Amino acid sequence: MLYYLFEYFNKTLDISGTGVFQYITFRSALALMLSLLLSTIYGKRIISFLRNQQVGETVRELGLAGQNEKAGTPTMGGLIIIFATLVPVLLFAKLHNIYIVLLIVTTLWMGTIGFIDDYIKIFKKDKQGLKGIFKVIGQVGLGLIVGSVLYFNPTVTVRKDTAKTDIFRAPTENVIQSAIEEKSTATTIPFFKNNELDYAEALAWMGDGYEKWAWLIFIPVVIFIITAVSNGANLTDGIDGLAAGTSAVSVLALGIFTFVSGNIIFSNYLNIMYIPNSGEMTVFIAAFVGALIGFLWYNSYPASVFMGDTGSLTIGGIIAVLAIAVRKELLIPLLCGIFLVENFSVVLQVTYFKYTKKRFGEGRRIFLMSPLHHHYQKKGYHESKIVTRFWIVAIMLAILSIVTLKLR
Repeated sequence: MLYYLFEYFNKTLDISGTGVFQYITFRSALALMLSLLLSTIYGKRIISFLRNQQVGETVRELGLAGQNEKAGTPTMGGLIIIFATLVPVLLFAKLHNIYIVLLIVTTLWMGTIGFIDDYIKIFKKDKQGLKGIFKVIGQVGLGLIVGSVLYFNPTVTVRKDTAKTDIFRAPTENVIQSAIEEKSTATTIPFFKNNELDYAEALAWMGDGYEKWAWLIFIPVVIFIITAVSNGANLTDGIDGLAAGTSAVSVLALGIFTFVSGNIIFSNYLNIMYIPNSGEMTVFIAAFVGALIGFLWYNSYPASVFMGDTGSLTIGGIIAVLAIAVRKELLIPLLCGIFLVENFSVVLQVTYFKYTKKRFGEGRRIFLMSPLHHHYQKKGYHESKIVTRFWIVAIMLAILSIVTLKLR
């Protein structure tokens, strides 16, 4: 909202200094600072409100050290993340930007699903929460919305020829952003030269005009990614500070991808796909990172609040949409490696248990407990040490992901 106000001050009233709001970097810095302040200052008030409403965590007996001490800790702390993200975005972002609209919808959509799940667990005393089928329906619904908008909206375009064009010789900005921009379902394959994959090519066997049916491939891919990443974030949220910290690292890396992909000069230099208007997502990312870091103020060991599914599902959904929007969804297994490993450990444990029970008459386990962080808890590691080491691994994976901008 402030963007439009200062744009009026600058262009209509010609007030000196108000033109600074046109710069994404300036608005991103403001969004980061405001989200940090909101999450740390108002976070305490939200926690007090949740405690007064007796929104406390019911802890299952898993035989983990320090588990019983967490009983009664307020949950639904994801409301802090959502609040501290949306307020700066509404103030500093261009609200007509289609990518910003998608991210706001994603935040509210996944936040609502998570909130309903937490509400059922706490107030209805049903530890299972929202039935899995309804969660999946919600995730599929968001995937349909995101996939359809990214495919059919005319303002979602890419430009793949920036490395072949001397943009510095172009006389005007209008020439730079000429008709070379195109609708495309192309994405980026990390670590490969000529690293573009067009989903539409999977339908090349259909003959002429196959491109118009590319949505049959693209939208299901979007649905799968949103579902997988949001569930991965949900599984990672098991010990104090783990999900928030690792997510902040991944989102920060996505912020770098977003900024360079939305800037024609950087995309030209790095020989990557230029995505017009996507740079505005940097403002959202800055607010989101600030909210996650501010939330860690209260969620680090020993936690004063848990994010609950309200936070974890929202985090996963946002990361998935960001990666898809900047055409980096195939980098998710590396960028969100912690989510992948946590998810895979559960799948592997359950599959092996069922297989051995069927074959030997008794179920056997690969890990002492899944997800993976509980395995290390069972081995006697303190949870703060587990979280710190997972953060270090997340940082290493994020750096390796960023290196793919040139390593190919």
